[in-house]
Amino acid sequence: MNADTSAREQTFDNLFREQVDPWDFETSGYEQAKRAETIAALDGRRFERLCELGCATGVLTAELAPYAIELLALDVSQMALKRARMKLRAAKHVKLLHAEVPHDWPTGPFDGIVISEVLYFLSEDEIIDVSQLAFHSLMPGGTCLLVNWTGENSNPIDGNEAVRLFGSSARWTKDLVSKAALYRIDRFTKDANSNRGHFDHQTNNS
Repeated sequence: MNADTSAREQTFDNLFREQVDPWDFETSGYEQAKRAETIAALDGRRFERLCELGCATGVLTAELAPYAIELLALDVSQMALKRARMKLRAAKHVKLLHAEVPHDWPTGPFDGIVISEVLYFLSEDEIIDVSQLAFHSLMPGGTCLLVNWTGENSNPIDGNEAVRLFGSSARWTKDLVSKAALYRIDRFTKDANSNRGHFDHQTNNS
C-alpha cells in the first residue's frame, strides 16, 4: 500500500476489491428508483460543466452524462474507478479522476455539482469544507444536488445532519427537498447575482 494512500481510500478499495457491486447499484430496484429521482431533480437542465463527487463504479455517472457537455467524476477508490472507466469508455466527454474531497478539490468553475451518498462518510469539518468549496466552485445560478441515505449507519454523522451542516456552511438557497423512506434529495442553488469567473477547465489535483 502506498504511504500516501488514506485510510478512507484503503477502506473503499478493499470494499470494491471484495465485491463487484457492494451496494447493488446495478440490480437494486431501490437504487434504480433513487437514480431516477436524482435525474428528475435536475429538471432536464443541460450543464456546460458538471462535477460528480463519489462516482464509484460510474452507474449514476452514466445517467448524468447525457445532461452535460463536460462531466468530471471523482472517487476516492482506484478499484471503483477502474470499473467506471470500463463502463464509460465510450463517453469521451466524461473525465474520471482519482481524488479525495475536500483535500483534492477540482478547480472549477462548474454550473452543476452532484454529491450522492458521500457526505455522511465525512467528518463535520470536512462537510463544512465541501460546502464552502462547492459554493465557491459554482457559477452564479449553479445547482448543487445532494443525495443522502437517511437510515441508520455506523458513522458519526447521519444523512439528515450532513444536509443540515452542508446547507448552513455557505450562502446557499435551497429550492427542493424530496424525502423518501430511506433517502432524501436536496437541491441547493447559488444566487444568480453572485460574482464568479468564467469556465477555465482545469483541475487542482493529481
